[in-house]
Amino acid sequence: MMKKVMTIAGSDSACGAGIQSDLKTFASLGVYGTSAITAITAQNTREVSGSFPLPSKIVADQIKAIAVDIQISGVKTGMLYNQEIIEAVSEQIQESGISPLVIDPVMISKSGHHLLLPEARQSLIDRLFPLATTVTPNIEEAQVLAAMSINKTEDMEKAATIIKKMGPQTVIIKGGHLPGEPVDLLYDGAEFLYLEGRRIPAKENKIHGLGCTLSAAITAFLALGMNIREAAKSGKQYVEDS
Repeated sequence: MMKKVMTIAGSDSACGAGIQSDLKTFASLGVYGTSAITAITAQNTREVSGSFPLPSKIVADQIKAIAVDIQISGVKTGMLYNQEIIEAVSEQIQESGISPLVIDPVMISKSGHHLLLPEARQSLIDRLFPLATTVTPNIEEAQVLAAMSINKTEDMEKAATIIKKMGPQTVIIKGGHLPGEPVDLLYDGAEFLYLEGRRIPAKENKIHGLGCTLSAAITAFLALGMNIREAAKSGKQYVEDS
């Protein structure tokens, strides 16, 4: 029977990231994707020009409607925007018992638009990180979460250690924003696993949203029965091959 998964995130009108990217990733990996939309964004391949969060009750109702009817084998969160939505998502995930949970702590778009209000960051940490199978920040997000600069792999290890203490089972720091070939880091509290890769040339239809794709792929692979190491490796390979 086909596994079912859920993405809880914002809608990207350019379909390069967010809900649309997640659903495409799920479909290509052979799992059935469901969604709970948290916000609507106006964006293209160059910038996010506007966003509108949905009421937290509607977000909660979407999750609840899916959870009572469909057996979900994994869930991923992306853009959550504000504290009210984070609290609603946390409550529904705990009530439904959905797992594994992949948290992609989306904060700011490449064009500088806030996708998570700064005042909501602590709520994300307090309410969702302790529920997470893994948290997948990019370098900029990891710098904010760990309150430090990241310029090399040793910094990534330090930041991962700090973030791990916030409650998730594992941390995956996406290293694509550092110079050179992209190296991601998986930390499970016991050892560091480096996931080496190659830099992907920008394509007309895919110059943003690679982080969303990676976390969605990890969610799909976890739902298919892989452990976090296998899912992280397979997710990274999927992104490179897409």
